[in-house]
Amino acid sequence: MTVGVPRETKADEYRVGLLPVGAHMLVADGHRVLVERAAGMGSGFDDSHYELAGAEIVDDTPNLYSQADLIIKVKDPQQNEVQHLHADQTVFAYFHFAAERELAEALLERKVTAVAYETLTSANGELPLLKPMSEVAGKMSGQEGAKYLEKPMMGRGILLGGVPGVELARVLILGGGVVGTNAARVAAGLAANVVIMDIDLERLRHLSEVMPPNVNTMFSDPHAIQEHLLSADLIIAAVLIPGGRSPTLVERKQLSRMKNSSVVVDVGIDQGGALESSRPTTHSAPTFVEEGVVHYCVANIPGAVGRTSSQALCNATLPYARSLARLGAAAFGAIDPGHAAAINILDGHIVHPMVHEAFPELPFSTSAIAARGGH
Repeated sequence: MTVGVPRETKADEYRVGLLPVGAHMLVADGHRVLVERAAGMGSGFDDSHYELAGAEIVDDTPNLYSQADLIIKVKDPQQNEVQHLHADQTVFAYFHFAAERELAEALLERKVTAVAYETLTSANGELPLLKPMSEVAGKMSGQEGAKYLEKPMMGRGILLGGVPGVELARVLILGGGVVGTNAARVAAGLAANVVIMDIDLERLRHLSEVMPPNVNTMFSDPHAIQEHLLSADLIIAAVLIPGGRSPTLVERKQLSRMKNSSVVVDVGIDQGGALESSRPTTHSAPTFVEEGVVHYCVANIPGAVGRTSSQALCNATLPYARSLARLGAAAFGAIDPGHAAAINILDGHIVHPMVHEAFPELPFSTSAIAARGGH
C-alpha cells in the first residue's frame, strides 16, 4: 500500500501524522511511504529524518494525494485538501464530524473512507487515540486559562495560585474525564481552589480519592452549574460524547451573571463546544469577549506544542496505522467492535451511529453497522 503523510494546513497546526520511526516501520512492513516536504518541520523533524527512514519526499500536495491509498494525518482535511481526495482512498485522522457537516458531506460525495482517531475504542471502553491529545489539551487548558486571567489578556487580573493573604482563584471544571482530570491537576498544582463536576458518581468518587485537598467534586446538574458559574474566575469545559456533538451546558443568557472578565476555556469546541456562545478560534487569534466573559476556544489546542503532541499521538496511533495499511479499512473494522467504531464513513454512507444522530438526513448504512457487530 502507498501511505501518504501530508503537511497539515489547519491554522497554527504544527503536528505531523507520522514520525520518522513510523515511516521506517511502515517501509519495513513492505509499504511505500510518501511524505510532503516540510510536513514534520513544525514538530522538529526535517525531511532528512524521513528520507533516512526510507520515505520519499513529495514536493506538492496534489501529487501526494493522487498516489496515496492511505492518508495519515492529524486534523480533519481542510477545504484546500478535500479537493484532492478520491474514491477508494482511506484517511486516518481526527474528524469530529458532528461539528463538521460540510466535511461529512464532501467525504460522502467523494466516497472516501474516514477512519477516526476519536472514535476508535479499546476493549476496556477507552479511547486510546483520543486520550494522549486529551491529556495535552487538559494540561494546556489550565496554563492557558491562567494566562488569559491576566489583565493584559483581558482577564480579571488574577494570579491563579494567589499569594499569602489573598483569596485563591476559583476554577470550575465541567467534566471529569481525561481532559478535566489533567486540567484539575494543573490548576490544583498552582494552588487554585478547584471544583470538578461530572454526572458519573463513580468517577467523582475516584477523583475525590486521588485529587489533592484543594480539588472538590460536585455532581453536575443545571442548578449546581449555575451556582458555581457565578463564583468562578476560570471555567474549563471538558465534556465529551464520543463521536457526537458536545452538550450545551452553559446558555448565552447565563454569561451576564458571571464575573466580569472571567475566562472560559472550551476544550470541546471541535465537537461543537459546551457553551452556547462558543465558536472556534485559532492560536493566532485565540480569544473573544462576549458579555464581559473571555472565551478561549482554540480548536486544536495541542497543535501549539507540536513536538510533544506529535510524539504522544504517534506513539498511540502507529500500531493501528500499521494494521490499517496491512489489512485495509474493511478488514481493519472486522477485527473487533472497537476497531469498527473508528470507521465513520464508508462507501458513501455514514456508518457511525453518533455521526448519524448528528445528521440523520445524510446517507446511513445500517447493514454496515450490523456487519461490524452493532457498532
